[in-house]
Amino acid sequence: MAQNNLFDNTKTAFALKSDSELERAYFLFKMISNEPLVRIGTAVTNFAIKAHLPVQGLIRATVFDHFCGGVSEEDCLPVVDKMFSKGVGSVLDYSVEGKEEEAQFDAVLEKTLEILDFADQKEAMSFGVFKPTGFGRFLVWQKKTEGVALTAEEEKEWERIEERFDIVCKKAYDCDVALLIDGEESWMQGAADELVAKMMRKYNKKKAIVFNTLQLYRHDRLAYLQQLHEEARVYDFKIGVKIVRGAYMEKENERAEEKGYPTPICRDKAHTDQNFDNTMKYILEHINDISVFIGTHNEHSSYLAIQLMNKLGIAKDDNRVWFGQLYGMSDHISFNLAEEGYNVAKYLPFGPVRDVMPYLIRRAEENTSVAGQTSRELNLLSQEKKRRKL
Repeated sequence: MAQNNLFDNTKTAFALKSDSELERAYFLFKMISNEPLVRIGTAVTNFAIKAHLPVQGLIRATVFDHFCGGVSEEDCLPVVDKMFSKGVGSVLDYSVEGKEEEAQFDAVLEKTLEILDFADQKEAMSFGVFKPTGFGRFLVWQKKTEGVALTAEEEKEWERIEERFDIVCKKAYDCDVALLIDGEESWMQGAADELVAKMMRKYNKKKAIVFNTLQLYRHDRLAYLQQLHEEARVYDFKIGVKIVRGAYMEKENERAEEKGYPTPICRDKAHTDQNFDNTMKYILEHINDISVFIGTHNEHSSYLAIQLMNKLGIAKDDNRVWFGQLYGMSDHISFNLAEEGYNVAKYLPFGPVRDVMPYLIRRAEENTSVAGQTSRELNLLSQEKKRRKL
C-alpha cells in the first residue's frame, strides 16, 4: 500500500456525499480557508444567537449539517446507518458545553447513559463519550488538581462528580461498550486523570472499557502514560487511551505566560507530531496492556500506525486499535481506512443548534489555524468534483 495513494482515493472518501452535499462541503471549506471571514462569521453568529435572531435555519442548513449528526440521537440515526454501510462506526458526542449547575450535570449524565443504551443496541456505535466538566464545575476540578482545599459544599460536589463517573463507567461495563473520556485544560486535568485511573482499576480488569484522553501537544503525556502502565501492572488492569494532538493550545500558552509558569505545550508543531508518533508507537508495542483510539486528521501518523501494525503483526481489525476522525472532516482518511478493513469511527456531535455553536466555532477556528488541513480538504473535494464532472 503505497503511502501516496491510499488517502487520495476521492471516490471512496466521498461515496456517501450527494452532488449537492459535495458542493456544500467545498463551499464551507472555501469559507473556512479565509481567516478574516471566520473571525467575522464567528462574531456575527455569536451575536445573532445571543440576540435570538432567526439564524438557526441557516446555520442548520450549512455548517451544522456538515459537522453535526443532528439535534437528537434519533436525528443522527440516518447518518449513523449511512456511514456504517461503508464500515465506519459512530461515536455520538453530546456537544453541549460550559454548564455550571447540578441539574445540568445530571442531565448530561442521563444523556450519556441513554447514548450507552443506544450504543448497546447498535453495532454501528462502538463507543460512548463525555467530558469531565460535563459532570461537574470546572472550578472544583481545578482546585482538586492544584491541591487547594475544597469548601464543605465543594466536597459534596466532588462526591457527586465521582458518583456520576462511577454510574456511567459501570453502565459502560455492563453494556460492554467502550467509554471515551475527553481531555480538557491542563489545570483541571490532573484530577480527571486520577479519577479516570480509579475507574480503570475498577472496570478494566479484563479489557479496556474506560478510556482516558492524552492530548499530545503536552510534552509530559508519554511519561504520564508510562507511569500509568507501571500502575496497571501492579494493580492488574488494562489501559484504554484516546490519543489526540490537543484542542486548547492558545489558551494553555496564554495562561502559562500570564501566571509565569513554563508552558506544558511542546515548543512547536514538529515536537508535537513527534510526541504523538512516539506515544502511538509505545502503545502499539504494548498492545496486550493498552488499547488505543487514534484520534488524528494527520495522514503521516495514520500511515505510521498502519506500518507499525504490520510490523508488530497486529491484525487490521484487532478490536484494541481504532482510528477516529471528526464528522465532516478528513473523510479521505476515515473511509479509505475502513475500505482497507481497519476499525474506524467518526465523532458525531449532536445537540440543539444553539448549544452546539461553541463546538462549531471551535472547529472553524481550528481549521483556519491548522496550516494545510483546509487546503488538503479543498483539493480533494475539487478532485472529486472533477471526477464527477460537476
